[in-house]
Amino acid sequence: MNHILQEDARDILKQDISWENFDGKRILITGAGGMLGSYISRTILQWKEISGNDLELYALVRHPEKLPEDVRDQVKVLRQSVAEPIQTDVDFHYIIHAASPASPLIMREDPVGTIAANTLGAYYTLDLARRSHAEGYLFISSREIYGQPYDDQKEFTEDSYGFVDPLSPRSCYPEGKKAAETMCASFAQQYGLNVKVARLAHTYGPGMSVDDGRVQADFLRDVINDRNIVMKSEGKPIRTYTYVSDAVAAIFRILLDSDEMVYNISSPESTVSIRQLAETLADAYADRDIQVVMDLPKETKDTGAAPFTLGILNSDRLHNIGWQPQYSLKEGLMRTVQYLENK
Repeated sequence: MNHILQEDARDILKQDISWENFDGKRILITGAGGMLGSYISRTILQWKEISGNDLELYALVRHPEKLPEDVRDQVKVLRQSVAEPIQTDVDFHYIIHAASPASPLIMREDPVGTIAANTLGAYYTLDLARRSHAEGYLFISSREIYGQPYDDQKEFTEDSYGFVDPLSPRSCYPEGKKAAETMCASFAQQYGLNVKVARLAHTYGPGMSVDDGRVQADFLRDVINDRNIVMKSEGKPIRTYTYVSDAVAAIFRILLDSDEMVYNISSPESTVSIRQLAETLADAYADRDIQVVMDLPKETKDTGAAPFTLGILNSDRLHNIGWQPQYSLKEGLMRTVQYLENK
């Protein structure tokens, strides 16, 4: 296993979280081949090895060959789409629904599949949790559910919302996440299910694709190829970025040690404009003489990116239960580059 991945898993496990709740349990992760799903799976498997307990980890994926090698042989695979009824007789103690397209390119080309993974996926996994009398269920949501803030909104708390256009096909992602959250709340009320929702800001790190169309992916691809970072816009939109191991530590804390249903996950110190993100990367690799250059197209094309220009998440609720990010934006980006270049 890559040493960055090993270090991240060990750092997550060092945190004061009720890991013992996993002892002897059956746990299902959807989307286990993705960045978040693989980190979650890897951390659980590391805890299993360290503690010597007999938990069983299941991975629901469409393409088992896409599971990381260090995870693939240690999980029981349910091979199917999460947007279809789940074919299993196994009862699970914990379910984490992390399966969802994250690439703007996919959202643009397959809005139906994007909204289905979140809405139908939430229904089928929640119903499985209900039938299993699960101890805990967690849905991975997104800052995109908040939409574009209104003029008087500086940040989003868990109970404040902006505007999302429901008739825009690009809203397949935020509206799908919103509908899934409503489903979570409905299962909690109607069946007494212990449901948690984690709303993530922009998350990056080892395991992300550098070809998925997001700006952080484009910038990282430029760095690992030792070329200038090319800006296709003025880079004014503000984003909050969170390194993946910090996000995963928050997810476990929410699942195992929280009282509220919904929590924002964001590193407030890593709130920057897209241009500042590019400049942070260039500064981190000043020895490579990487510059930030502008190449503004004459015509704007649809990249599938979110249309929101602002949307800072307030994570006070998460901080109040003991979570603190371990990595600054520059440190997290450098760890990601190191992983990608070693890989």
